Amino acid sequence: MGVRVVVLSDTHAPRFWKRCPPAVAEHLRSADLILHGGDVCVAPVLDELAQYAPVVAVCGNNDGPDVVAWGAPDVVESDIEGLPFAMIHDSGQKTGRMARMRRRFPAARLVVFGHSHIPWDEQQDGVRVFNPGSPTDKRRQPHGTIGLLDVADGVLLDARIVPIS
Repeated sequence: MGVRVVVLSDTHAPRFWKRCPPAVAEHLRSADLILHGGDVCVAPVLDELAQYAPVVAVCGNNDGPDVVAWGAPDVVESDIEGLPFAMIHDSGQKTGRMARMRRRFPAARLVVFGHSHIPWDEQQDGVRVFNPGSPTDKRRQPHGTIGLLDVADGVLLDARIVPIS
């Protein structure tokens, strides 16, 4: 059957995320799991997301104690249906990112991050490093974006970045 994962980051509520944008909600309705790569900014966003599917989030540099109290650590290392993954808010500079993430998370086959608001999808030697961008604070990007992952039996079947604005 597999698992449909919706990946968000840098929602920056309440400044940019007043409530779930309809284009994001459309994808969340089919989610089995939601990953949030940090900079939620206020914990009620995580509660809102949890109405759609279970949420795993990391704490970003703009997140306060309420996000930590909700259950967002600095780093997550777990698995999705047998696929080892890690999540961190800030992966550091673009140069050397893949090698740095592989050293930091040697067991992970998927590393999710946020912080830059710039979508990123790179694969090397069976490891995928993935940033969904931001659905609400696109900065210099042409669109707000989210990520969609399909995982089954420990394999990342599909990963894509989807424009939502």
